[in-house]
Amino acid sequence: MISAFANTWRIPELRDRILFTLALIVIVRLGVHITIPGVDASVISAWLDYKSKNTDPTNPTGGITAILQVFSGGGLQQAGIFALGIMPYISASIMVQLMTAVVPKLSRLAREDGGRQKITQYTRYITIAIALVQGFFVAKSLTNPGNIPYMDGIEKFGELVPNPSGAWFFLTVLTIVAGTVLLMWIGDQITEKGIGNGTSIIITVNIIAALPGALIQAWTHFVNPVDGGGPFRSILMVVMIALLLIVIAATIAITQAQRRIAVQYAKRVVGRKQFGGQTQYLPLKVNYAGVMPIIFATAVLSLPPMMLQWFFPNQGWATKLYGELVGGGTWYYILGGVGIFLFSYFWVAMMFQPSQIAEDLKRNGGYIPGVRPGKPTSDFLDFTMTRLTFFGAIFLAVIFILPVATGALVGLPPGSLVLQFFGGTSLLIMVGVVLDVMRQVETHLLQKHYDGFLRKGKIKGRYDRLGQAGAGAPKTVLVYLWTVIAIILVIAITAYIYNKTH
Repeated sequence: MISAFANTWRIPELRDRILFTLALIVIVRLGVHITIPGVDASVISAWLDYKSKNTDPTNPTGGITAILQVFSGGGLQQAGIFALGIMPYISASIMVQLMTAVVPKLSRLAREDGGRQKITQYTRYITIAIALVQGFFVAKSLTNPGNIPYMDGIEKFGELVPNPSGAWFFLTVLTIVAGTVLLMWIGDQITEKGIGNGTSIIITVNIIAALPGALIQAWTHFVNPVDGGGPFRSILMVVMIALLLIVIAATIAITQAQRRIAVQYAKRVVGRKQFGGQTQYLPLKVNYAGVMPIIFATAVLSLPPMMLQWFFPNQGWATKLYGELVGGGTWYYILGGVGIFLFSYFWVAMMFQPSQIAEDLKRNGGYIPGVRPGKPTSDFLDFTMTRLTFFGAIFLAVIFILPVATGALVGLPPGSLVLQFFGGTSLLIMVGVVLDVMRQVETHLLQKHYDGFLRKGKIKGRYDRLGQAGAGAPKTVLVYLWTVIAIILVIAITAYIYNKTH
């Protein structure tokens, strides 16, 4: 495996793609820390300094708040131009995918030549509409930061927005929407000229950005606790690391797991050539829905807190339930686990079309041994996928509630930052993205006659994306990108040293 990583730099095209991807990742992280015009950055800086010096791993910051922070990469806390992150584009993509599966007109359009480009265009329009609505609510919340869960206590350090005028509202919403559109464009560029899926990589980078803070909190809680804690805490740290490795291994195994159904093609003779007579396999993944059910469930759970605030503002039970959902309490994980299980079946029912697969097999002269073509094949595929979905849904629900069980064992609340890397959306996305990037890198290596990451076999997954990708970024673009990044870093380091010495 080490030699495979070394060989990636010996292929010029692959090396350029990796450098291009890294350059855009740096731009994404820089945009998170650029404060929206009209917002007092000194207040945010003072608040973040206080939070870093008073890190409390037992402070629950999970639930819906954690999901928002995952997809924005800290942009909401920083009040940056990338405050919304890539979440509006993800929401729009999910909506369009569901509409494509339900609306016959869109379904026909997806199968036409150039139809996918039109659907992508519709997705971008919907993204802008969602960003406009969410940008307005973000701007409105910045004028009253005391009620923002992810900015708890910032009002003590000064006025966040000194002049919340109408012009400021317009400029803020415009800036946030422009930041979302820029992230969407960067994601497309990474997919086309870089390595991996751009949108997924942006989310993964935002997740990894929280890893140093989680490590500091883990060290504070287990190795160097304020209350002493004793040697048992240090042993728990070792147990946590071992548990993390086991969870990652299990997640990779389930993500890669598939049921291979043999498909036999009848022999056909066309002129002097013979076609068919071969046995191929139809892979049905155990976790066919991927991370979508978790995103669905968390999106649905984000609606009740708003409704509770609007319709039951002064009710005790409503306030308690609001805190459970926003802070990542017990009810959040109970409702989320049930929702994930149901949404897994819903997503598979929308996206997996056994009747269409059976019809395609019949048209191409293929059949499943022991199963008659046509409707019996469709029923067989539906029955098989239903059983696989059951285990996949159980797996997703267990991964989602795993932070609660882990926190109960080590004395941390479910919403602690330390537990975000032991399950849930973060772990699934990171595993999926890393596997996807490794598949594409391995494809480049194998095409250039280098060894892959594994000595025997290949990393399971699709290998046709490389043929669909466009040409890599020109070398002049890479030079300009890294030159600009170097200049920005030099200016940032100089400003940091100047502020520290004066």
